[in-house]
Amino acid sequence: MKNLFLLLIISLIVISLHAQETKPVSKIPSVSLKTLDGKNFNTANISNDGKPIIISFWALWCKPCQKELDAFNEHYAEWQKETGVKIYAVSIDDSRSTAKVLPLVDGKSWEFEVLLDANSDFKRAMNVNMIPHTFLLNAEGNIVSQHTSYFEGSELELYKEVKKLAGVK
Repeated sequence: MKNLFLLLIISLIVISLHAQETKPVSKIPSVSLKTLDGKNFNTANISNDGKPIIISFWALWCKPCQKELDAFNEHYAEWQKETGVKIYAVSIDDSRSTAKVLPLVDGKSWEFEVLLDANSDFKRAMNVNMIPHTFLLNAEGNIVSQHTSYFEGSELELYKEVKKLAGVK
């Protein structure tokens, strides 16, 4: 009887672990944003020819966000060359602050795509509650991982995931 009970417990643990591994894939929702030059951009158009995509939510007032994006930018040219990854930085600053985003982006010489989510529609659709909040998408546009907060070096951990997705050793 004791062995049967133990077998049942082990089976439940294995089933539970397998259920966690096979969580449903999710796509990013379709939301209308603005580009830095004021053009409309639908998030359904976020793509990268079958290569990985990073989407990072940030704001002007968020210093850890800017540190993360600075770290991304420092490695971006090399990352693109190795894996073809594309980065989208989504500012959640409201309409009163969005005029300050372009000067900051220019001043920092960020090379990636910056989008404006002044009404926080995309933020809400992606269930972003804390920033920085960064998502990694695979070649099919499915969200495969996400993290909040930033500490020095975490960009390198993210890049390890990017390399796996891109099939780079």
